[in-house]
Amino acid sequence: MGADDSFRPDSAAGPGDTPRGPRLLDCVRHTARARHLAASTEKAYVHWAKRYVLFHRKRHPLEMGEREVNEFLTHLAVNAHVAASTQNQALAGLLFLYDDVLGRPLDRLTGVVRAKRPTRLPTVLTVDEVRAVLKCLSGDRWLVGMLLYGGGLRLLEALRLRVKDVDLDRAEMTIREAKGNKDRITVLPECVRKPLARHLERQRRIHAVEVGEGRGRVALPHAYARKNPGAETAWAWQWVFPSPQYYRDRETGISYRHHLHESVMQRSVREAVLRSGITKRATSHTFRHSFATHLLQEGYDIRTVQDLLGHVDVKTTMIYTHVLNRGGKGVRSPADRLGGDP
Repeated sequence: MGADDSFRPDSAAGPGDTPRGPRLLDCVRHTARARHLAASTEKAYVHWAKRYVLFHRKRHPLEMGEREVNEFLTHLAVNAHVAASTQNQALAGLLFLYDDVLGRPLDRLTGVVRAKRPTRLPTVLTVDEVRAVLKCLSGDRWLVGMLLYGGGLRLLEALRLRVKDVDLDRAEMTIREAKGNKDRITVLPECVRKPLARHLERQRRIHAVEVGEGRGRVALPHAYARKNPGAETAWAWQWVFPSPQYYRDRETGISYRHHLHESVMQRSVREAVLRSGITKRATSHTFRHSFATHLLQEGYDIRTVQDLLGHVDVKTTMIYTHVLNRGGKGVRSPADRLGGDP
């Protein structure tokens, strides 16, 4: 019985039976949405459920258990050479499959060969390097870059900002349903307030025209659209950085405005780094690393930086203290006493 064969998660049928019911991957999707998991998490869990079943020659997960999960995870580390974070994501996906979808929790997994997690320091730009990269961005790309660096945002956190979550008067942003499904407040750079206000005013006028044409809808979180039908076109719920295109919902057939796609910003930052002449391997996430490091350099308390970044454990924030050290351990090299010229 393959992964796309029908089955019923709560069925008492044995492994050889094929009761009619929803397909496996559809059940993963529906359960993920019922748990209000992020779309990226849902996509990842569906991917690992499918890959797990294909690895075991399309045997149904109900026919397998701990031994097959161990074999698959070990294969990922030994043969596929995946990173430790990838193997952990696969494990989370399979635990979700058995615990939440199939209703048959796994016993303790033992003997799994774990992928090694390398110790790496984040790439951090200097203030001058950040300035050089941002100079190579323009328009809404520059605004996004400024929020990534000025507020320590992850890329999707910036792109998923809604108008109501930007407080220009208080110079702060509320990040909704961030990593770990937590909200947090972070700083809005003072130097961005006026250009962001102009950007929002332009978008507000465009939105008003679209609403007059019967468009201007955005998808709302969870069941809020049913509770407040008019919110789909309300200005407060619109994306701060909308995509120029609409997309059509496959279930309802309604067209919605999406936010700017992350690949657009990733490509813009990559090109900006090249044009700036910087040789560091910098990405859009490097702005967040630089934000944290520069705040610590300026003497801000690590707990404050932890709150602004949204880290659950301060140990995660502590990684930036290692980047602060000059010359490895903050020492002056003895070679500096010799002079620089031959």
